[in-house]
Amino acid sequence: MALHNKFGADGEALAAAWLEKNGYQVKHRNWRHSYYEIDIVATRNKMLHFIEVKCRHHSSMGYPEDSVTKRKFRNLKRAANRYLQLNPGHQWIQYDILSITFFKGKEPEFFLLEDVFM
Repeated sequence: MALHNKFGADGEALAAAWLEKNGYQVKHRNWRHSYYEIDIVATRNKMLHFIEVKCRHHSSMGYPEDSVTKRKFRNLKRAANRYLQLNPGHQWIQYDILSITFFKGKEPEFFLLEDVFM
């Protein structure tokens, strides 16, 4: 596995653990349909969350969440629409971005952007 793929997979595992620690029930990781993917599908209370996970080492190049483009978000919404067609019955949905920044010699920093619209 390429290093950037391992970094992403490790970040998604950390994200799932952080979400569970904060009251979410992770239903799926890396849910795929066709060429669309949802990093994490989770529930909390009565809300179904479609969560895009972005990880980055700390740098002056910006924050991980900055790399979620309109195109990426549009693909997330398309994947979510297909998920809802295949798994009906969810009254409340939300799109979130979970940003993880890694610092040298420190614990990672988590930042959750909730109810994102683009």
